[in-house]
Amino acid sequence: MDNKEFVSRAVEAKRDEIVNVSDQIFNYAETGFHEFKTAKLYEEVLKKEGFQVEMGLAGMPTAFKAQYGEGKPVVGFLAEYDALPELSQKGGCTMRTPAEGDNPDGHGCGHNLLGAGTLAAALAVKAYLEENPGKGTVVLFGCPSEEKGNGKTIMARDGVFDCLDVAFTWHPGDVNCVATYSTLANVSVFFRFKGVTSHAAAAPEVGRSALDAAELMSVGVNYLREHIISDARIHYAYRDVGGIAPNVVQGHSCVHYFVRAPKSWQVQEIYKRVIDVAEGAAKMTGTEMTYELYAGLSDYIPNHVLSQVLQESMEEIGAPDFDENDFALAKKFFFETATESELEAKKAALKKKFGAENLEKILEHPLHTEIAPLTWTGAVLPGSTDVGDASYVVPTAQLSEATATLGTAGHTWQMTAHGNTEIAHKAMLAAGKSMALAGIKVMEDPELVKKARAEWMEETGGVYECPIPKEIGPRLEE
Repeated sequence: MDNKEFVSRAVEAKRDEIVNVSDQIFNYAETGFHEFKTAKLYEEVLKKEGFQVEMGLAGMPTAFKAQYGEGKPVVGFLAEYDALPELSQKGGCTMRTPAEGDNPDGHGCGHNLLGAGTLAAALAVKAYLEENPGKGTVVLFGCPSEEKGNGKTIMARDGVFDCLDVAFTWHPGDVNCVATYSTLANVSVFFRFKGVTSHAAAAPEVGRSALDAAELMSVGVNYLREHIISDARIHYAYRDVGGIAPNVVQGHSCVHYFVRAPKSWQVQEIYKRVIDVAEGAAKMTGTEMTYELYAGLSDYIPNHVLSQVLQESMEEIGAPDFDENDFALAKKFFFETATESELEAKKAALKKKFGAENLEKILEHPLHTEIAPLTWTGAVLPGSTDVGDASYVVPTAQLSEATATLGTAGHTWQMTAHGNTEIAHKAMLAAGKSMALAGIKVMEDPELVKKARAEWMEETGGVYECPIPKEIGPRLEE
């Protein structure tokens, strides 16, 4: 039996267990750092399967490490399982219908599937190691709070991933491909201004307006935009405007800033200039300014060597085996959950991606049924992920599988609605098989590890500067 067949049988043998884990987590829908029932479920399943399990990594109660085997190489799979606020949705339903119960949250980014897919990979590699002892070690890392708390950033900073030789992960989406793109690094910062309140008409000269300071900061940052790299982004939102009375000089304010750029060092340079602007605004208004770094992420560095291994594995395993029931449900999602303008935008995007000549066929069967070729365009995805921080400390590659109808956006109720369907289950299991096969390929060919780590060393110099300083821990209370 070849490794492809072995992996497929190993995952299918555990199919019911893996699907059950995914669906239970779908129902739990716990947000970042509060994934208590989810983490407990993983702990129970992994211990039952013979893994050594350590809970509470890096000060996070819902982070875990599950290990099986011995020796090198050490192959890691990175699980996520946090939900998103206010995205509760009944699974398989093409109308906006929150799930039963009083939990408003839901898996609008498919992390119930992400975690269970990496579980499938870990179980299959463990089965391989049972028959091939001494070939290496498999580790499944449970990484909490990707959405808001940057769990992997803290884990990378605290050396949790240092035991790994390589790492694999995946993400639910609407296409089957290896993720060759990078992502944006970012920092999230609160700027607070403290002034002096007074009557705005009777004693304006006494007041020092914290609201004026926040506004002047925003004006200054808007001028700064012209003098930073074009690929950078600066976003802001007012979190505190002092009060609602216009006849009061406002004594306090807070504005929340994101700074994004293709590389971490670029973010840090821009971030320092934003701080300078805030200090200038405080001086102009006679107020006091403090700032609080809330979170940070590094850019993702896809490892070419491991990405090629993933590509070969995906091509061997094949795309999810969708049937007519899956296509019928996908058509309902495509045509019934979008406005007319949204529908036209989705059709235009599909034309651009797959060609106008293929649009009619795609609209009849709006699920991705192929493995996209491996292409390196240097693209930077206009979003951020803490997988980037993992990629700075260990060679990392990730894939995407079509758990949802073509054109389904992440962080939407439509994505949540796919999360416990057969479409999603089939794609999740295909992802698990592909990652497991890639892990076994690495275990059987030590040269792959050497090449992957040589590339990683060339990219990073073996240096990781975490965007979150040591004194900032996980924000468990939020």
